[in-house]
Amino acid sequence: MKYWFYLFVLTGIVFTSCKGKETETETTGTTKMLVDESVTPIIEDELVVFENIYKQAKISASYDTENNVIRDFLADSARIAILTRNLRPDEAKIIQNRKLLIHVNRFAIDAIALVVNKSTADTLITVQELIDILQGRTSRRQLVFDNANSSTVRYLMELAEVKQLPQKGVYALNSNQEVIKYVHNNLGSIGVIGFNWIKQPPVELEGIVAELKLMRVKNLPGKPGSDKYYIPNQDNLAQEQYPLSRNVYIINCQAGGGLGLGFASFLAGEVGQRVVLKSGLMPDSIPTREILIRKNKE
Repeated sequence: MKYWFYLFVLTGIVFTSCKGKETETETTGTTKMLVDESVTPIIEDELVVFENIYKQAKISASYDTENNVIRDFLADSARIAILTRNLRPDEAKIIQNRKLLIHVNRFAIDAIALVVNKSTADTLITVQELIDILQGRTSRRQLVFDNANSSTVRYLMELAEVKQLPQKGVYALNSNQEVIKYVHNNLGSIGVIGFNWIKQPPVELEGIVAELKLMRVKNLPGKPGSDKYYIPNQDNLAQEQYPLSRNVYIINCQAGGGLGLGFASFLAGEVGQRVVLKSGLMPDSIPTREILIRKNKE
């Protein structure tokens, strides 16, 4: 009798364990993804569409600054990340030392937008002036960033070839939302945020964003976009005229055909690229349009 009792219990444990272990495929299961906070709106849209199509798939997105996303990614807290830059060789080596393959796919072109209060009269700025501010030279303007550890700060610091932000003329808050509110309330400040936040702001910020202005930017002499001042939009991003553009990547280190591969394929596919196009960013490949021509009956 005891034999059958223990066999029954053991069978129940094995059954429960197998039932609790969910198999992950390209379109089913659950997984975690790390996301650069500066591209939050487009990723939220992509996830809604992806999970609506593949109802048995659930990707839990964690949004944070670029520095924190990369730190957690290298610590193996998740094996999918959305970033506005590729991994550096030393970072890639950490992952490769775990015998993991790194798959990198660009799916969109974003821009760093410069926004000002609606009462601002002068909405023109040159890349050289941005560099001067970041190198600590005196300027009548001040830059306001989303976070000292963000991808927007890193991008402009690399542009200006500086290792740290100057003590004057540059301020870092905590998020893109805070930058939007600060610029709205403070004349003379220039907000530095991901373009996606202007095109698709959260509902609670739509009224505030509607009262901001986009600055026009002129590039350094001899470079694309140096002939006049450009605003960030799809046309200028497509023609590489807006000086402050950047790529958006999905980096997947999952082994086998997990949700990382499935989501990457979705982003690169027809539907995912249409979501990018609708968001106001530039898709990696412009979706085709089908035009139906009907012959009139005589």
